[in-house]
Amino acid sequence: MLARTSVFSRAARFIVCLCLFPALGSCIVTGYEKPDLALEIPDQYKAGHGDKAPPELDWWRGFRSRELTSYMENAQTANFDIAVAIAQIEQADALVRVSGATLLPTVDANATVTRAHAATTTGSTGSSSGRVGGVSVETTLFNTNLSASYVLDVWGKNRAALLATEENAIASRFNREVVTLTTLTTVANTYFQVLGTQDRLRVAHNNVAAASHILDLVKLQQKIGTTSGLEVAQQEALLDTQRATIPPLEITVRQDKAALALLIGRAPEHVDLKGGSLTRLALPRVTPGLPSAILTQRPDVRQAETQLASSNYSVESARAAFFPTIQLTGQTGFESLALRSLFGPGAWFYTAAASVTQPVFDGFLLLGQLEQQQAIQKQNLEAYRKSVISAFTDVEKALIAIEETTRQLRLQTQAVASSRRAFELSEAQLKAGTVNLIIVLQTQQTLFTAEDALAQVRLARFQAVVSLYQALGGGWPPKGEMVQEAAERATEVHQTGPEVAPKP
Repeated sequence: MLARTSVFSRAARFIVCLCLFPALGSCIVTGYEKPDLALEIPDQYKAGHGDKAPPELDWWRGFRSRELTSYMENAQTANFDIAVAIAQIEQADALVRVSGATLLPTVDANATVTRAHAATTTGSTGSSSGRVGGVSVETTLFNTNLSASYVLDVWGKNRAALLATEENAIASRFNREVVTLTTLTTVANTYFQVLGTQDRLRVAHNNVAAASHILDLVKLQQKIGTTSGLEVAQQEALLDTQRATIPPLEITVRQDKAALALLIGRAPEHVDLKGGSLTRLALPRVTPGLPSAILTQRPDVRQAETQLASSNYSVESARAAFFPTIQLTGQTGFESLALRSLFGPGAWFYTAAASVTQPVFDGFLLLGQLEQQQAIQKQNLEAYRKSVISAFTDVEKALIAIEETTRQLRLQTQAVASSRRAFELSEAQLKAGTVNLIIVLQTQQTLFTAEDALAQVRLARFQAVVSLYQALGGGWPPKGEMVQEAAERATEVHQTGPEVAPKP
């Protein structure tokens, strides 16, 4: 009994020693350093006012629309693009586990039973016929063992590959925030398009009603002989033209409602969008904050940075592939011809081996892989630089759009007021018979065009505000705790396994 315990003790020590070899592998991996972009970061935006406060996380509540808020909340939980982005996070976490497996030894348990039959021949039997006799031998071999192998990561190849996948896992989380922000701004813009088109429909219906009223006056004057049939035909043509503007607007409203239903993950038949008017909504004041905050506020900028970090580690892994590969293998177990003596003192065996493989000539495969990773690194660096400059550009464009649409809205409102006064005066003079129909037609058409343009300018102003929220990365919490949690989650996932990411 004591001898058997000693055998098990030696086998356990052998396996434990082999599993501890990962600690002996010196990982020559340099840490990621944030690159010098060589870009000028402005102190403030040209079209901004130096506000330091970033946008609110629930920025859509500033429009004071319960219906919009409901759609925004539904989109965060039911949008298909966001669900795809969450699934991509799970895939990235699984790849971290796959890459982390190369840093650990592989251990397999094996058990075999081998039955062998061998025939041997004997010499002459001494008979006159010279017949040869045979003896058959049958053996049974029982074997149970543990086998282990490990590649020493002396040069840090596997460690660098693991760090690259960890950075990709972090990038997938930033990608989810990019998709979420894009989805929310699309929901807001689509909702505002519905309301803006409904405003244009009301303008069109009001102008059809006004044109019909003018047509009735013209027909009345024709009966009393003060106007001709030509003037009646002119007014009828104008009325028909204004009626023809309604179907395209109806198409836009219905199609935008269907598009909004898709954004919240529902069939159009099950979505009852009431809409209303943009004039009933509040227009929040957006503070752009400082330009330097863009580097942390925009999830797409953070995603580009983590992709650059991943490519840096991939270059290190490709460079380490030029060095020798050191592999350790071992096997220990019990082998016996009899099952009852399989775990006896004399049945224990072990084998251990070490090998070194140095690439000599591979048709420049490793060199090509290194150059490929270096080119990807350059590509990601330029993409990172572009994302930063694009962020500043997007904010400036949105600020300019808000400033100019606000000015345009004020001027267009004045134009509508003037056009309405002119139309009312011409209508009154038409009733009194002191103005001809041509003047009335001109003022009527001017009013219709001005009111329709006012509705479009009001929509453009709302969309400019949404564009500024998107340019500033609104709705995404750029907190240090969140980024740290994402990094820790990606670092430890190869040990704990991926979890199902919660919906935002």
